[in-house]
Amino acid sequence: MTTDFPVSIEDSALVQLRRMLDRKGDPEAFIRIGVKGGGCSGFEYVIKVDNKPSKFDIRVELDGVPVVSDSRSAKYLQGAVVKSTKNLLNNALTIENPNASRSCGCGTSFTPKDDLLA
Repeated sequence: MTTDFPVSIEDSALVQLRRMLDRKGDPEAFIRIGVKGGGCSGFEYVIKVDNKPSKFDIRVELDGVPVVSDSRSAKYLQGAVVKSTKNLLNNALTIENPNASRSCGCGTSFTPKDDLLA
């Protein structure tokens, strides 16, 4: 992984991301990890298959899986880790984010630390 990429991805999560890409079946597709405004805590995590790159993207390839994050999201995701969690019903991806001052119970939204909002 490059040091410029803001997010680390655990091996088990990378397996899930590869499956997401395989299901899409688009050779131009990649995984996008980012944040957007919304959710119950102010910001919401985004992990999705995408095929529209932006000039603001930071790109890395991990074991053959192309992953991007836009430079705006990188500010909020620096040092975050994408993890795979399992329960009785399914597998899910979660983000452990050191830049969150609090997270919502659903695990998909967060409030960033005050210094990131300045």
